[in-house]
Amino acid sequence: MPCITPDGKLTESAKKILSAAGDLSTPDEISKAAGIPLFRVRSSLRELGDAGMLEEIDEKFRRTVLGEEKLKG
Repeated sequence: MPCITPDGKLTESAKKILSAAGDLSTPDEISKAAGIPLFRVRSSLRELGDAGMLEEIDEKFRRTVLGEEKLKG
């Protein structure tokens, strides 16, 4: 399931994942906070990371400036 629509907007699940990925969260923590299954969170983390909205540090994730901007809308 894509996180970004063809017109560049975030899907609702992507917004939940970005919101849950505050300051260095594990995929499991993000899954629980967002209420989204872990397998779906993992694929979304890759997509959001490739889009520059998340960064990974030591197997934990946090929003980038771009992720913050996209989340604010």
